[in-house]
Amino acid sequence: MMPGLGEKYDVEIETISKPKAEYNTDEYFELDLLAAPAVMVGEEIVVEGSDVSDEKLESVICKHLGLPPPESHMFTTKRFGHPRYGYKENSNPF
Repeated sequence: MMPGLGEKYDVEIETISKPKAEYNTDEYFELDLLAAPAVMVGEEIVVEGSDVSDEKLESVICKHLGLPPPESHMFTTKRFGHPRYGYKENSNPF
């Protein structure tokens, strides 16, 4: 969905994926970067070290662009991030 949101709102989506081992090094922690997985919109950290729902991500993008929030969806799809394998969608109606 993230590439789809980039097309829908004409924003640039950048995905950075590295092997998990690179995120678990002393050197990485010394850089004081976000804990993976993480999602940022502009300078705002949406989530760090956990999943984010598509609805929340879309709402933050709309807020960042000064647009009204999107219509609420009955079912929420979450982004399950994995530093090595990127993101996948998982629809969960509960």
